Amino acid sequence: MNDTSILNPPAAAVAPAARPATTISEAIVEVISDSGEGAQRCGQSLGAIAARMGNGIWTTEIIPAEIQPPARSVAGASGIRIRMGSGRITNGGDQTDLVVAFNEQVLIGRVQAGELRPGATILLESMWGKHRDAAIVASYAKTVEALRRDGFKVYEVPLEDRCKELVSDPRKGKNMFVLGMLCNLYGLDATLAREQIARIFGKKDAKVIASNVALYEAGSAWSEAHLDFKYRIPAQRAKEAQIVINGNTAVALGVIASGMDICAMYPITPATSASHYLSEVFEKVGGLVHQAEDEIAACAFAVGASYAGKCAVTITSGPGYSLKQEVIGLAVMAEIPLVVVNVQRGGPSTGQPTKVEQGDALAAIFGSHGDAPKVVLAPCSIEDCFYSMITARKIAETFGMVVVVLSDASLSTAQQPFPRPVFSEDWLAPPVDLTPVPAGGKPYDWDPVTGLSRRFQPGQPGGMHTLTGLAHDRASKVAYDPAINEEGLRARSLKLAALQKTLTAPPVVGGDSGDMLLVGWGSTMGAIEEAVARLRAEGLAVSAMHLRFLQPMPSGIREILARFKHVMTIEGNWSDKIEDELIDEDNRRYSALAMLLRSRFLVDIDCWSEARGQPIKPGDICRVTRKALESAQGRSQADSTPSGGLTQSGRSGGTTERKGFAS
Repeated sequence: MNDTSILNPPAAAVAPAARPATTISEAIVEVISDSGEGAQRCGQSLGAIAARMGNGIWTTEIIPAEIQPPARSVAGASGIRIRMGSGRITNGGDQTDLVVAFNEQVLIGRVQAGELRPGATILLESMWGKHRDAAIVASYAKTVEALRRDGFKVYEVPLEDRCKELVSDPRKGKNMFVLGMLCNLYGLDATLAREQIARIFGKKDAKVIASNVALYEAGSAWSEAHLDFKYRIPAQRAKEAQIVINGNTAVALGVIASGMDICAMYPITPATSASHYLSEVFEKVGGLVHQAEDEIAACAFAVGASYAGKCAVTITSGPGYSLKQEVIGLAVMAEIPLVVVNVQRGGPSTGQPTKVEQGDALAAIFGSHGDAPKVVLAPCSIEDCFYSMITARKIAETFGMVVVVLSDASLSTAQQPFPRPVFSEDWLAPPVDLTPVPAGGKPYDWDPVTGLSRRFQPGQPGGMHTLTGLAHDRASKVAYDPAINEEGLRARSLKLAALQKTLTAPPVVGGDSGDMLLVGWGSTMGAIEEAVARLRAEGLAVSAMHLRFLQPMPSGIREILARFKHVMTIEGNWSDKIEDELIDEDNRRYSALAMLLRSRFLVDIDCWSEARGQPIKPGDICRVTRKALESAQGRSQADSTPSGGLTQSGRSGGTTERKGFAS
């Protein structure tokens, strides 16, 4: 079979549409399996096909904490959530409408976590109902009964049996069969689906592609013949070229686009795939990926490369960032430009390597011995992951500083379409300045207003000096004189002030003033702004402001805060709950951004945060905002929480009491 026949099979191979489709504005779908069964590839392909049709999408990977958890375990669910809509989608949404589960155990974990909406549709692999192990059969039957009793619509699907008819190892074919089912259910274009299959198996031979196309078509035909529902999500093709990638790939592409050509790394979840992508393509554009023996060596390599005239990047996650601190301090003291990407994950220590958290903001800003000012910025979308790298390199080289880019596990694996970037020469660094240093020039000839000094390059005529991490004077000579030490500290701090003067205040989404301002940073932007749109539709005077720069913060924030009666931060990190017996206003620990805003602007700012290892949902933000407004406006009910501490009980995405499934 040649490629043309693979992409355009005979019309008889595809079951004709028979039942009418219900038009909906969006859907949230999950594909859940044991690790290694291809659920994520299935979901990524579904999202890519929908995006090419013109739907908005956002994917969220569901990754177990263990690399290879036991099969058929409640905690071992591996998969993906795909949110598809007729308009732009900026987050994973609330609860799931339809889930395909490869066994009932991985499904139970999602039900117990409250991730499925009441009455959701479940397509469940039926092979376990006739397994040779009687205990598995009993578990399957009990689960199906409980699901139906709880109001879920359960359809049993013979994935194993149907796939056996086409491939010798059904475990490696179910994902494409499911892709066919889902494309049929949501009316996605079959030609685009075949093209997607050819793309993802492009490195295989034609037989592999053909077998996967056959699995896809079998799934589509089975869905058409056996399922009694079908949906259509209106789509509108984009007028400009789009790309669909995840946050880590966007970071990697941003590294290339920025003109950086050295990446030093050591593998760590969830940051590794950014470096892996770079290792595949970087050399084609003159770049180099260096995998060091550990995180410390990776950072030292990057600092050395930057000192030699490049601007290098090192990519890591929380534990790796902690290990890099001493070398980052060297870059600060020596004023060597460096970009550090920290793809945040749950902590502390090893924490939750595969789960999302925004717990590293304070470490990025203050994590050092001594005063070590660094620029800290946080991308808020997949597109922003790309452009943040260009911004980070420009700042690092212009100001001779360390720039920390705080991504997180949610952005790292999420996919979202955005306009294909059009390359600009302005993104790149100017040629390295190797003109002779004027007589009397000093490597740290700090400007008295900005703290900036000319960057000396090794080998530059007249620029010879000894680099040191010790306190030093303008000539880079070790100096312990009190006045000289303070002069260096002042200059390095002034750089932040100089950058701050160039930043503009973030826009306010919603009204410019009102009853409540929600403030966030990083990957929570989509959920916060969607929640604000819902709340304003209810008539509530709620707005949002999102910070991309955490250090330094732009001018104008104080004035924005003053225009609202109440301010509350929404974050994915820890804050104490005021309803806990020992917690009061004197000992309560606030979330990271709330602490920063309260200390800087001396405003009574409340906070609500989650550290559950999952992206924050817009429905939960709506719920806690309503409660905060009721309390603040003196209309609280008996079950309302006083201002200053918002309960997380009763959350729409939390544990739900269900017969047979309550944890």
